[in-house]
Amino acid sequence: MLWKGFLVCAALLALAECKAARSVGHEPRKFPDGFLFGTATASYQIEGAWDKDGKSPNIWDHMTHSDPCLIKDCSNGDVADDSYHLYKRDVEMMRELGIDYYRFSMSWTRLMPTSFSDYINPAGVEFYNNYINEMMKYNITPMVTLYHWDLPQKLQEMGGWTNPNIVDWYADYARTVYSLFGDRVKFWITMNEPNIVCYNGYGDTSMAPRLNLKGVAEYLCAKNLLMAHAKAWHIYDEEFRSTQGGTVSITLSSTWFEPEDKNNEDHVQAAEDSNQFDWGQYAHPIFSESGGFPPEMVKNIGAKSAAQGFARSRLPEFTEEEKAYVRGTSDYFGLNHYSSKLAYRNESAYGYHEAPSFFDDTDTVSYNLEEWKIGESDFVKVTPWGFYNILTKIRKDYNNPSVYITENGFATLGGLEDEDRITYYRSYLAAMLDAIDEGSDIKAYTAWSIMDNFEWMQGYTERFGLYEVDYSDPARPRTPRKSAFVYKEIVRTRTLDFDYEPDTTVMTIDEGH
Repeated sequence: MLWKGFLVCAALLALAECKAARSVGHEPRKFPDGFLFGTATASYQIEGAWDKDGKSPNIWDHMTHSDPCLIKDCSNGDVADDSYHLYKRDVEMMRELGIDYYRFSMSWTRLMPTSFSDYINPAGVEFYNNYINEMMKYNITPMVTLYHWDLPQKLQEMGGWTNPNIVDWYADYARTVYSLFGDRVKFWITMNEPNIVCYNGYGDTSMAPRLNLKGVAEYLCAKNLLMAHAKAWHIYDEEFRSTQGGTVSITLSSTWFEPEDKNNEDHVQAAEDSNQFDWGQYAHPIFSESGGFPPEMVKNIGAKSAAQGFARSRLPEFTEEEKAYVRGTSDYFGLNHYSSKLAYRNESAYGYHEAPSFFDDTDTVSYNLEEWKIGESDFVKVTPWGFYNILTKIRKDYNNPSVYITENGFATLGGLEDEDRITYYRSYLAAMLDAIDEGSDIKAYTAWSIMDNFEWMQGYTERFGLYEVDYSDPARPRTPRKSAFVYKEIVRTRTLDFDYEPDTTVMTIDEGH
C-alpha cells in the first residue's frame, strides 16, 4: 500500500492542492533541529477514581450517572484507564516511545472539590505531584492543560460558562495550579478546544452539559471563556512568569473547510465563513491585529438577529478595552486538528439549518466525501491537504506565530495491527513538513493519544491509542500497537520514513528514558 492517503489526494486534485502527496515514495524526510514530539491525554478520559480521595463530581460524572446510555456504549469514566493508580505505567510508556513531552490535563474538582480556592485537596495535589515528578525523573517535560471539559458540576448549576462570574472562578483555579506546580511545569494550556465546550455543550447535545440552547448560549460561553483564558494568561504574565519562566497558550480545535468549487465566489466565501465561525471565533480575538470576534461572525449574526426580531445581536460584542485585554494572550498557537470538510453556499443553504443556531448563522452547508474514509471508523476522515492548508492560513493570517500541534490522531475499532492509523500519521506529518518547508514556524507535534481512553459520547467504542487498553481486565493492561513502534522510530530518528517496517515483538526503553 503506498499509503491510501495518496489515492485520497488523487481524487481531490480539483478541490485543493495536495501538498502531502509530494512526500510519498520519496527519500526519508528529517524534522527540523529542536523539533519536539509528544503524546496527549485528558483527566476525565484516563484517570478514573471519579470519587476517590475527596474528588467531587464534574459535569461528565453528573451526566454519565444521570443518564448512562447517553454514551454510545452506556459507559463512563469512573475507572477509565485507572491512571490515578497506574501513573507509573503511563510514564513507562512515555519512556518506551522516547517522547520529549507529555500533554495531560488536571481535574479542577480533584484539586478544588468545592470549586473554589477555600479548600485545596491534599490528595489531588499529591497525585499530580507524583505524576509530574515521575515524568521529570526521566527527562519528560510535562505540558499541562488546566481545563479539558470537566467543569465542576457545582459551577454548572450556577450557569457554567454562561455566567460571567466564571471568569473569576476560573482565574482562582489557574492561579492555584500555577502556584502548586509552576516550579516544574513550563508549558501551560488554559483551555482545550473552546468551540467544542461552547457549541457542543451549550448550543447542542453532543457534549456535556448538553444544554441545547442554540444561537445564544454558545456565544455567551465563547466570550466568557475567552475572557477567562485572557485573565489566566495575564495572571501568569504578571505574577509568575518572572520567577517560573514558562509559557501559556490556548489549544484550538480546527476543522479545515475547503470550498466545494474554488471557482465559485459563493463557495469560497462559505468556506471562509465556516473557518471563521469554527476556529477563527477563538483565534481572531487572540492572534489578529484588530481583536474581537471575526468580522464574518459579527456581520452574519447581527443581520440574522435583526431579521429574527431580537433587540440586539445574539453575539455579545467585546468592548475596545476587552479586545485589548484578550489580544496577544498567547505565547504560541496551540492547534488540534483531525479532518476537513467541503463547504458551499447557494439557495438551498438558506433555511437548511434550524434557526436561530450556530449553523444557521453561517448560512453554509458542509460535508465529507466517502473516499476520504479509510478503515472501519467513521470518526476521522483522512484529508492531509487540509492540515497543510490550515497551517498555511495561520502563517499568513496571524504573522506566522509559533505553532504547537497539540492533538492529531486517528480512531480505529481496536486491534494491534493498525495500519490505517500509521497511514494517517505519516500523511499528516508529511503535510506538516510541507508547511514547515514553506516557512510555517511549527515547533512540536502531539499524537492523540498515548493510549485508548474514554472518548466522550463514543465511550470506549472508538480507539485512538498508540497503546491498546484492555477494559475487560481490572488491571487495565496497556499493549503497544504497531503504530506505537512506528511513532517510536519517528521520535528516535527525527525522520519520517514511509518504508520503515518495525519489529513489533518487544517494546524496549531506549537509554536516556
